[in-house]
Amino acid sequence: MPMPSPALATRQLESRSRRPARPTSLHAITGTLDMMGASMSFSRNEEIYGESEAADYLYKVVSGAVRMYKVLVDGRRQIGAFYLPGDMFGFEPGDAHASSAEAICDVTVLVFKRSAVLALAARDSDVASQLWEITARELNRSHRHSLLLILSAQERVAFFLLEMAGRNCASSEVELPMSRQDIADYLGLTMETVSRALTQLESVGAIAVPAARRITLCNSGTLSRLNAC
Repeated sequence: MPMPSPALATRQLESRSRRPARPTSLHAITGTLDMMGASMSFSRNEEIYGESEAADYLYKVVSGAVRMYKVLVDGRRQIGAFYLPGDMFGFEPGDAHASSAEAICDVTVLVFKRSAVLALAARDSDVASQLWEITARELNRSHRHSLLLILSAQERVAFFLLEMAGRNCASSEVELPMSRQDIADYLGLTMETVSRALTQLESVGAIAVPAARRITLCNSGTLSRLNAC
């Protein structure tokens, strides 16, 4: 899908933000927001926005997966979140992005002008409530992620697998769009430590690894006992 020029995307966003909306359900509310968005595509590893750039837009993943990360002063990369289809991201308390966002694979997103979404929320309490729920979920996710620092490597990997399963309709089959290095940078571990923890979990029958990016949760009870978050 060809990417619209910035000028065209802005015109689309401004035009759609003026459409009247009277949502009566969560599905309708989501549809209203989607109508305001302009579709844009990004290739694997392409930057969607950079740290310190103006936070003028919000984003919703349509297909693919996105990583949100910072590069530390020592050059290490710290991944703060993964965003999957249906997730919205780009929310910031200030006027600039605190982190960068990058496509893990080929990604399509809807792009919303931040000011238009906030204006809609100001006049529509249902949309405001939905945005509050999204923000609350993001705060909860961020809090749980911060607790990883006190866990062992095996506990961190168990946390990650249960988190991904929960975002995949609690399926026992977890498809991972991200690499082992991505997982390591998310969990604050080395790639070798992640691989070793997965091997240990497989050896005790907690998981099976039929493919590099597909993991089967064979014993969720064992994983839950390891997950202290």
